[in-house]
Amino acid sequence: MKNLAGLMKQASQMQAKMEEMQSSLEKIEIQGSSGAGMVTVTLSGKGDMKAITIDPKLADPTEMEMLQDLIVAACADAKARLDKTASEEMSKVTGGLNLPPGLKLPF
Repeated sequence: MKNLAGLMKQASQMQAKMEEMQSSLEKIEIQGSSGAGMVTVTLSGKGDMKAITIDPKLADPTEMEMLQDLIVAACADAKARLDKTASEEMSKVTGGLNLPPGLKLPF
């Protein structure tokens, strides 16, 4: 039982660290880009789009499909960067222990 109590204490500490990490992630902003930087998207740490910047050269009505594709690509790039940052922060908290996504601590 002594080991179980220690394990629960560690799980509780890890949960507190994870909550702290999630709180800090909410404050960051991540940028993704496409088209050699012609389209840039900024996401919050929660994944909400905060800003989009489009090079005026892309504002040609005959090139709208390309512009739309670049926006989607920039959003995907920003999301991938956000996921990588979140994963790195999670790894710091868990000490490299690969926990399944959505795992709630303590158990």
